[in-house]
Amino acid sequence: MSGQGRMMEREKTGEDWGILGKFLYGTYIIWLRDMKRLLRDKHQFYGSLARPILWLLILGMGLRPVFTVTSGVDYIQYIFPGIVVMSLIFSGMWAGISVIWDREFGFLKEILVAPIPRTSIVAGKVMGGAAQALLQGSITLIFAPIIGLRFALMDIFLMIAVMLIISIALASLGIVIASRMHSYEGFGTVSNFVIMPLFFLSGAIYPVETLPGWLKVMVSLNPVTYGVDLMRGVVLGMRSFPLVDDITYIVGFGVAMGGLAVILFRRH
Repeated sequence: MSGQGRMMEREKTGEDWGILGKFLYGTYIIWLRDMKRLLRDKHQFYGSLARPILWLLILGMGLRPVFTVTSGVDYIQYIFPGIVVMSLIFSGMWAGISVIWDREFGFLKEILVAPIPRTSIVAGKVMGGAAQALLQGSITLIFAPIIGLRFALMDIFLMIAVMLIISIALASLGIVIASRMHSYEGFGTVSNFVIMPLFFLSGAIYPVETLPGWLKVMVSLNPVTYGVDLMRGVVLGMRSFPLVDDITYIVGFGVAMGGLAVILFRRH
């Protein structure tokens, strides 16, 4: 084999890339594949538009006369940050279904034996899921002017940063669940069993200050509670917990889920 041929062969197998190069390349390829799959799925895009419309119009308009929110904030405006986080929950968690899809068609087995770290497989899946959730959460922001919310440019940057943190944490949870599932039906059942308590016990659609003591404990144990509180702090300037607590809980949850996902993938 000529010198040029040996060089091409070494580039193909990644011998010269080093561990960091292989990690970044593997992460990028898996992220790119999941993004292309999302952009080709128009039904998922339309669904991401329909969900916040239904919640804002039906739930917001229906419960508007019942709830009284202080600080002069309308009920629809109050639940808006929670609806944004709800979009992140569904999109981030359902990103895990790509793992089921890849396992079903044999692609997961191929990348598990590829010359890239398994950590990069998890990182690519998490970043792909987080990017999808961030995109769909950002789409929800187009409804803000309709309900009377106006944002400065800096607020938009802060909201995107908050959504990215929450998306990474929830996508990591989705990958953890998917790593132990072998069917779409099983993943759907388990993820719905997780999604609903995470959302309804997050304070997304009601204030947590007036809850009974036992319910406050459950709400305080839910990591999504701190994501909703962080988002509401940026959107409305209203916060139930200290800023440090919000960031610590949601980032800590994301790191824990990401680490668990890596451990589970290494056992494959």
